Parts: sequence; C-alpha cells; structure tokens
Amino acid sequence: MSQSQNPLFDELAKLMTNAAGAAQGMSQEVESLFRSQGQKMLNEMDLVSREEFEVVKAMAAKAREENDELKARLEALEKAAKK
Repeated sequence: MSQSQNPLFDELAKLMTNAAGAAQGMSQEVESLFRSQGQKMLNEMDLVSREEFEVVKAMAAKAREENDELKARLEALEKAAKK
C-alpha cells in the first residue's frame, strides 16, 4: 500500500484519526458521568435492595398463609358454636 503523494491528504487523515480518538474518549467520559449521576440519584431515592424486597415478600406470603389458617380455624369454631 503506497502513501499518498499529497501532504494535505496526510494531514487531513491524521486530523480525522485524532478527532475520532478524541470523540471516543469524550464518549466514554460522558457515559461515565451519566452512570455516576444515575447511581447518585438512585442512592438518594432510598430504594430497597432486591434482597430486602425478597425478604419482605416472603414475610408477606407467610403472613397471608397464617391469616388463611386462622380464618379457617375461626370458621370451624363458629360452626361448632352454632351446634
């Protein structure tokens, strides 16, 4: 592959290469900035973690089961009291 004979084209190619590298670097910096700002916003929202959510979900399911069992016992007691 031969180099071009025109130094203007060589300089233009160098500028384009440098601009592409700078744009890529800037893109990575912007992405990093958005990521850190997003993380900061989420931290300030005081959201629960997935583990905390799963624990509370399991507690609610257990409470619902116990409630159903107590309801059935109460109905049986009321039925027995009517006899």
